Amino acid sequence: MKIVCITENTSADERLCAEHGLSLYIETEKHKILFDMGQTDAFCENAEKLGVRLEDVDIAVLSHGHYDHGGGLSKFLQINKKAPVYISRYAFGEYYNGQEKYIGLDILLKDGERLVFTDGEKDLGGGMCLYSHNDKKRPNYMGSFGLNKRCDGEFVSDDFIHEQYLMIEENGKRVLISGCSHKGVVDIVSWFSPDVFVGGFHFSKIEDTKILDTALEKLLCGNTVYYTCHCTGITQYEYMRAKSERIHYICCGDTIKI
Repeated sequence: MKIVCITENTSADERLCAEHGLSLYIETEKHKILFDMGQTDAFCENAEKLGVRLEDVDIAVLSHGHYDHGGGLSKFLQINKKAPVYISRYAFGEYYNGQEKYIGLDILLKDGERLVFTDGEKDLGGGMCLYSHNDKKRPNYMGSFGLNKRCDGEFVSDDFIHEQYLMIEENGKRVLISGCSHKGVVDIVSWFSPDVFVGGFHFSKIEDTKILDTALEKLLCGNTVYYTCHCTGITQYEYMRAKSERIHYICCGDTIKI
């Protein structure tokens, strides 16, 4: 399995455009998958420079309904003429940072004929399955960090029921792909116990190292190897990396081989 980071907040390659967002290209023995599409069309330019042919992707997944993961959805649908896009049926909700900044998807895309709406569990074949796990308890949940949704004109804390996770099982390895882990990375990892976790931790707003220590202790209970990015926060990553060699950071252009 090969995972290429197409778009992320940082880049070690001056040819690539970094932006607040995430897009991953995943190649298994049977499929070519695009997981998230970043904030803008930058993922297309980066993919071309990295030798990733987006037109050959046969499955696309949108992790949740935020602009920094689905902003490039329209562009992907233009470039790729065949891949279904698996997206939560809650993804086109009214999502905000606070009460002023809309951070949701382009509502005009909602009726796209290639969108496949998911809820709960969706078997994609080839050892791949999508899960929302909205029925699971979240004992380690840290809150929405100011992210809201508007329901019937009222703002309430986002419960992130629009977030889903991709599990890939291949050659004896269980690899879990997450966008931002808004439901709480500690609980998400406990639900799946993957061999490898790839995605954001959503720790960037956490300044209290005691909270990071508690979360890290729980994340390291098993044998999972972590490749984190995007909403984890560089400062938070560096703090955790100093305590464990099982935590790595991926940025634009990086490739993971599993």
